[in-house]
This record gives sequence, C-alpha cells and structure tokens, in this order.
Amino acid sequence: MPVPPHWRLSAWYFFYFAYVGAFAPYFTLYLQSLGFSAWDIGILMAAAPVMRALAPAFWGALSDRSGRRVPIVRFSAAATALAFLVFFFAQGFWGVLVGIVLNFFFWTAAHPLVEALTLDHLRERTEEYGRIRLWGSVGFIVTVMGVGMLLDAFPLVALLWACLALLLGIAVCAGSLRETPHAAAAKPATSLRLALRRRDVVALLAACFFMSAAHGPLYVFFSIHLVDHGYGKTLVGALWSLGVIAEILVFAFLPRLMRRFSLRGILLTSFALAVLRFLLIGWEVDSLPLLLAAQLMHGASFGAYHAAAVTTLNRWFPSQQQGRVQALYGAVSFGAGGMLGNFASGLAWSGWGAGWTYTLGAGFALVGWLLIWRGMRAEPAPEL
Repeated sequence: MPVPPHWRLSAWYFFYFAYVGAFAPYFTLYLQSLGFSAWDIGILMAAAPVMRALAPAFWGALSDRSGRRVPIVRFSAAATALAFLVFFFAQGFWGVLVGIVLNFFFWTAAHPLVEALTLDHLRERTEEYGRIRLWGSVGFIVTVMGVGMLLDAFPLVALLWACLALLLGIAVCAGSLRETPHAAAAKPATSLRLALRRRDVVALLAACFFMSAAHGPLYVFFSIHLVDHGYGKTLVGALWSLGVIAEILVFAFLPRLMRRFSLRGILLTSFALAVLRFLLIGWEVDSLPLLLAAQLMHGASFGAYHAAAVTTLNRWFPSQQQGRVQALYGAVSFGAGGMLGNFASGLAWSGWGAGWTYTLGAGFALVGWLLIWRGMRAEPAPEL
C-alpha cells in the first residue's frame, strides 16, 4: 500500500527542520571548541544567510525551466550530506568556510521547491498546509532537546554525527517524494518579471523582508538577553520551545483560520502581534508572565505569517512559476531580511542596549504591517 503524499511530505519537513534544530543552536559551540574567536564565528555564520539569499534563485529557475522539482530536491539532499563531510576534516577557518558555503548552497535548494510541491499536492485545499508543515516544528523541538542532552553526555564532535544522521534522514525522505501530475504541464503563464512588478506582490514581498528583519534581535540575542536578566539555561530552553509549540498549534488550527479569515487579515494580525511581542521582550523581560505571552505570539509572528504568505503566493502565481516564486520569497525574507536583522541588531545591541534593539525589531514589523495595509488588496488576486 503506497504511503500517502501527506505523510511523505510531513516526514521530509520533520527531518529538514530537525537538522535546523541540531545545527542552528549548537554549531557555534562546536566552532568555539575549535578555538575560533567570536569575530571568526560571526563571519563564518554570516555565510549561511548569504547563501540563503543567493542560491534559491538558481535552483528555483532550474526547477521551473525543467518542469521537475523532485530530482533537484533529491540531488540537494545527497549533495548536502556529502558537503557536510567537509566538517569532519576541516579544522581551519578557510576549510570550515568552504564547508558552510557548500552546505548551504545545496541545502537551501530544497525548501522552496518542497513548499511549492506541497501546495501543488494540496491544490484547492491549501489551508491544509499547516498540518503538514507542523511536523517540521515537531522535528525542531525533538532535536533541540535531544541534541542538547547528547552534548551534555558526549564531546561536541558528536554534533557532527547527529547532523549527518539527520541529513541522511532528509535524503531518505526526499527519495519518497513524488511529482504532482500538473507540475510539469501547467497552463501558459504571464511573464513572471511583469507579474512581480504588481503593487500587491511588491508589498507582500517587502513586508516579508521586514518581518524577517524584525526577528533578527530574537534569533541573535534572545538567549543572551534572558541570561543577562537572571534566567537559567533550562528556562531559556523552555521559552524557546514554548514559541515553537505555539507555532505547532497555529499550524494545526490553520485550516479553520483560513476558512474564517482572509489571508490579508491573518497577515495584518500577525504583523501587529509581532510589534507587541518584540516590545514585550525588550522592555518587560523581567516579567515572566508577559514573557510567556510574548513567546506564545511566535505562533502568529512566524507560524500564521509564514503559512499565509506562502499560500498567498501560491494563489497568485501558476504552478510552473512556483519554484522561482517560493525561492524569491525565501531569498527576500529569510536571506536578505535575515541579514539586515542580524546586522542591525548587532549594531543596536552594542550602541543602544536590549530594549531599543527589540524596539527596532518592532519597528521593522510595523513597517511590514503598513505595507500589507496599504499595498495588498482585501482579497487575494486571481491566479495569473
């Protein structure tokens, strides 16, 4: 009996974001164990968002021109696992930098293509996206907690083996994915370049850029901010996990939300709650109840926002453009927006302090809210 496509996709998301949960929180600790300075680590880790901004456009264009996504996703999985082997041998700065560049060049190929593949499988039931995507959040939580316990018991080099095992899991799941019947033979489409100039498309992508920038202070300094205010590391981990649990709950109830509210309404609410969330983190960090409330808002500032954004782009653009469109979304938001947020928060933290750094993040989210309010029409535009 064949495995339903939903479970194939859910398994891929689980392992993909499980790898994120292992790599993102702990790889800098591994670099520190190799003797790299904070400046070296900052430069090395900056290579990741650069690749996220540049590489997806190449892979998305290749996918749309070939009319096939799954072979690229499978190649990406195998190539990422091979590229990761560099870390087992590289000890110096340049060797590790080459490893990171290769790893993220191949790794970033898959996510936009699987997003497009998932939405194509769902077709007219795109509100079900959240119930597939939530397994990625589950995978993240499992490895954040599991790898943390692993590294308490074993040397930091064990992280490399854990990451490699997860990359092999991604490869196995990629092997089970199937193309959608209409992905390679969709109706003729309007020029993508012309469509991207539309006011509502520009407004949405610009808003996504600012939403990712708004999260810069969170991803770079949240743990440091909490520890500076006397929170223990166990509680810090619990607060991170609470945010992802809220994200999972939003994904689970997303079908009901999308049936009751417009995508524009969901986006406006998500951006508004992001403004409130970052102000609370910046200025009310000593109040645990308010901090808990702020972390629960991650369900909106990432979960609902991300699902509404990719669903809107899916409704606006035809199937044969989805690879490039979802790649552009990732490059503009997580790539370029992430770079701005990380860089700006680093400057603000040293010059202005924590409160104003998170206020800057809230300001970015407010700009995004204004872009959606003024630039995106009340109902999604018809497919081009």
